[in-house]
Amino acid sequence: MVFRRLAIGLALIGAVATVAPAEAGFFRDLIANMQTGGPGGDGGSFYPEEVSKNRIAPFRYRKQTVSYKTSQKPGTIIVDPRQHFLYYVLGNGKAIRYGVGVGREGFGWNGTVKVGRKAEWPTWTPPPEMVERERKRGRILPAQMEGGVRNPLGARALYLYRGGNDTAYRIHGTSEPWTIGLNVSSGCIRMLNKDVIDLYNRTKVGAKVIVL
Repeated sequence: MVFRRLAIGLALIGAVATVAPAEAGFFRDLIANMQTGGPGGDGGSFYPEEVSKNRIAPFRYRKQTVSYKTSQKPGTIIVDPRQHFLYYVLGNGKAIRYGVGVGREGFGWNGTVKVGRKAEWPTWTPPPEMVERERKRGRILPAQMEGGVRNPLGARALYLYRGGNDTAYRIHGTSEPWTIGLNVSSGCIRMLNKDVIDLYNRTKVGAKVIVL
């Protein structure tokens, strides 16, 4: 009887989340956490292939305008890897917040960089160290992959530079939307394709990017 009542209660929560998505974010997160094992939405350090493709990222990672106090000027991008959020500063105490995937264990970084260039449906050229690392794991990477829906960089890429030099880190889309909100990358910041397109259209070359 107890289990039956619990099942009914969860079904009702699911129905609320379906009917009123904006108001039901809490319930969606609750269900996602129960399905994925914790408040981080099965957070931790994973390779993309180790994450279930059926995973649904918690509701909090949906694009939304939020209150955000900062001294940075509008147009600045601030990434909070611990919370898996990227903020695009609007000014007047507001920012657009997006959910992101960040560097897995050993690949995290922080600092201030700039957007050196932008690209639509970018070509992906994996760096030699990644090719070697993945080869040891039994995975052979292509020397280069043309842009497209299967490309790991997704629909858009913002190339991050420091002192005029390419850092090899990017803010980019993804062909693996189930990894948003997790530590999965080799240091790049990945976003849903629809979100990175939105950010791409807002961001100018030369914009400041702060990774906390």
